[in-house]
Amino acid sequence: MKLYNSQNTYSKNPSVITIGTFDGVHIGHQKIIEKLVKVGQAKTLESVVLTFFPHPRMVLQKEANIKLLNTIEERKELLSKLNLEALVIKTFNKEFADLSARDYVKTILVDELNAKHIIIGYDHRFGKNRGANIDDLISFGKEFGFKVEEISAQDIKDVAVSSTKIRNAINDGDIKTANSYLGAPYFLTGEVIKGKGLGKQIQFPTANIHIEEDYKLIPKNGVYTVKSSIDDSTVYGMMNVGINPTVNGTKQSIEVHFFNLDKDLYGKNLKITILNRLRDEYKFESIALLKEQLKLDQKQALNFISDYE
Repeated sequence: MKLYNSQNTYSKNPSVITIGTFDGVHIGHQKIIEKLVKVGQAKTLESVVLTFFPHPRMVLQKEANIKLLNTIEERKELLSKLNLEALVIKTFNKEFADLSARDYVKTILVDELNAKHIIIGYDHRFGKNRGANIDDLISFGKEFGFKVEEISAQDIKDVAVSSTKIRNAINDGDIKTANSYLGAPYFLTGEVIKGKGLGKQIQFPTANIHIEEDYKLIPKNGVYTVKSSIDDSTVYGMMNVGINPTVNGTKQSIEVHFFNLDKDLYGKNLKITILNRLRDEYKFESIALLKEQLKLDQKQALNFISDYE
């Protein structure tokens, strides 16, 4: 998959395009992209996903608290696995938002991306103040020489329902439901930073994961079974998301204890794949009781992993 953004220009190959945020790249999104790829192959058109970053609501509605399933880098990774030929990421800013519908179609879709076929939802809105709809796009298609194919209302509903259910499930700690709609386990990506070293003191050393992007949706506080790839090897572990109330913590942290691993991970960027949820985060009466619970958590996680593999 070729990547195009503000640093480089699309090749101008005749293209079939679909447009959207594709947050999560879940099974509903995958169905649309599969259709896109098939049309591209059948018509000898380059299959292109056009997406935007930052998310339009971050720019237009000043929603600093918006939470997304993927960072932009994670979205690139997921889309790269779907046989797409090109991903175009347009910077969404107020200048872009002020483009009229006609200017957007002419400058972006036609002149820049050489669109010959566009696959889009019936509820798609575009142009300044989202003032144009699919009927307008069909009219522009007749003028500029591209076909518009409508994604069915049911498929669009499936996408919207899936996205909502995934976000709600992650907020509720229901990783099983989230992963089923995603079609793959939910994951976090971040850098290992130094923590307080409390885990090491009780024989459960942890890697503290710092996620730079504050818009990334973090699962509900609790303990989870996870895996990661470290130095080309799959390593399993358990992750705590929370404030560490037993030691009077107040700030949320993400800490992973990897099983059977003795390596310096500071500074490494890790992808933490979340497999299941073990329990809520509790405040224990003592460090000793916390340590006993961690032993039980580890046993439960290892039982899950033996069935998972």
